[in-house]
Amino acid sequence: MTIRRFPMVDSTLSMLARGYAWLPGLLRHTGGAPARLRVMGKPAVAIRGPEAARFFYDERHVRRAGALPEPVQATLTGKGAVHTLDGPAHRSRKAMFLSVLADPERVADLVDQVGECWDARAATWADGREVVVFDEAGRAITEAVCRWSGVPLDPADVDGTARDLVSLVDGFGTLGARHWRARRARVRLEKRLARLLSEPAGVAPGSVAALVAGHRDEDGEQLAPQLAAVELLNIIRPTVAVAWYIAFAAHALHRWPDNRARLSGGDPAYAEAFAQEVRRFYPFAPYVGGQAVKDLSWRGEQIPEGALVLLDLYGQHHDEARWDRPYSFDPKRFLDVGIGRDDLIPQGGGDPHTGHRCPGEAVAVGVLRALAVRLARLSYTVPDQDLRIPLNRIPTLPRSGFRITGVRISRERAVPLRSSKV
Repeated sequence: MTIRRFPMVDSTLSMLARGYAWLPGLLRHTGGAPARLRVMGKPAVAIRGPEAARFFYDERHVRRAGALPEPVQATLTGKGAVHTLDGPAHRSRKAMFLSVLADPERVADLVDQVGECWDARAATWADGREVVVFDEAGRAITEAVCRWSGVPLDPADVDGTARDLVSLVDGFGTLGARHWRARRARVRLEKRLARLLSEPAGVAPGSVAALVAGHRDEDGEQLAPQLAAVELLNIIRPTVAVAWYIAFAAHALHRWPDNRARLSGGDPAYAEAFAQEVRRFYPFAPYVGGQAVKDLSWRGEQIPEGALVLLDLYGQHHDEARWDRPYSFDPKRFLDVGIGRDDLIPQGGGDPHTGHRCPGEAVAVGVLRALAVRLARLSYTVPDQDLRIPLNRIPTLPRSGFRITGVRISRERAVPLRSSKV
């Protein structure tokens, strides 16, 4: 029997240089079969596809504890966060998130509040000034999610808080200036929320902040204020990250304007399909990683205990074997067609109740759907700008953030946000 050895050459520099194209390129060379490589000095195996997602999110195969690099914890997730736990400890902490983010009424309320904040901001754009869709989405979502979660936010602090929250996401995929900006932002945000959560009188009873502050882990211990701040940020920060999808939605409406009429016409099914196609087509998370719990085998490929297992998300969403014309933007592909649980996984795969799939996926889809309809109903001019989306930048977005001017507000009513799809 021939034993395939891991290459001696480390691929870390290639990973940083190629971004979203890195794993798809490797798996293209293997014809979709698992790819052996070495990353950050460790042996690694890259896999792709719904079956791979089910394999990856099975805790008998892959664990997340110890797999998230310190730079990611210091920026994106926070240290000690739910993302770093496995088994009963993970399920106990995850239950807190699910009690909020899997509650249809709470989700619908958050989506409503985001829409209200967006509408209030949009009403000020009709003065002819130029606005950046990405920035405005970040501010509107920040204002709404803080109010919804019970975090006091003075109007004068919205811009700065939004910048810090955006920085947490923007800095996790680099070791440059964006990364250090994200570290500083996390320190500021965690200190601020820890102060709030350490003073019971400052937290509104029944609020999301109160729920996080009062949570007890599987050992019965209440979260310390610092750790509670980390987890409250893990509700607020992913919600603000939907601003990336809003910029992509604006980009899609500009490049494929035929979508605008149907989206603005009030068809909830098309709004849902458009949101799902934005999540499939545009790059967000490139891949996720974990460590092999024991010696494993995947499609005949031996994976030794402790090796990194990398699940290719971007490549799965553009796999010609799985999607018809995967590099074409076509929301109709999601009309009247059910989405398999592990087919579309921009926010992770598996069961959110038992695994590491993002519990806020319904929030992301709901906010994206609501604001995409609002964008479609806005009348505006798109000035000359750099709309390229670089695949070597993680996370990426249109370089200009998508600038618009000459905004005119439609009098059409918005599509009702409370629907069975929330």
